Formats: sequence, C-alpha cells, structure tokens
Amino acid sequence: MGLITGNDPIASWWLAVVVVVVVTVVVAILLRAIIREAAAIEDGVAVVWANGQRVANNTIHIAALYKTHEFVEGILGRAGRIAGSAKAIEEHAEHCDSCPRCIWHKG
Repeated sequence: MGLITGNDPIASWWLAVVVVVVVTVVVAILLRAIIREAAAIEDGVAVVWANGQRVANNTIHIAALYKTHEFVEGILGRAGRIAGSAKAIEEHAEHCDSCPRCIWHKG
C-alpha cells in the first residue's frame, strides 16, 4: 500500500525509475519511427528533385526550338526564292540563243 500512497520513498523511487525507463523506451521507438519516415520522405524528395531537374532541362530547350523554327522558315523562304531564280535562268537559257553571253553583255 505504501507504493500507492507515496509513504515508501524507495518504492516511489523505483516507480519513478520504471516510469522514466518506459517513457524513454517509448520515446526511442517513436524517434526511430520518425527517423525511418524522414528517410523515406527524403528518398521520395530526391526522386522528385531529380525528375524536376530533368523536366526543367527539357523545357529550357523549348525557346531554342522556337528560334530554330524561325531560322528554318527564313531558310525555306530563301530557298524558294533561289529555286524561282534558278527556274527563271533555266527558262531563259532554253529560249536564248546567245546565252550565256547575253548575261555578260546586256543588249
């Protein structure tokens, strides 16, 4: 009965020791669970981070693709004009008896 009423100091001391040990064990178990979950979260974050960097790397090139598209359109426009000029030269050469001298001596 002394343990319950607190009249026995040694029993109270042992009760305090047992409570501290139990609390310490419970805290250690909870901390271990927290550390395990934190490690799992960190692994997941590392995967998300790596994939995010890959996506960012790919999206950087989109602006370059727009610029490339502009260059290609310019090249196609010039190529069309060159093809037209080549066709005109070809048609002229088919009907001109003095070609290519007519190019050098206009008239």
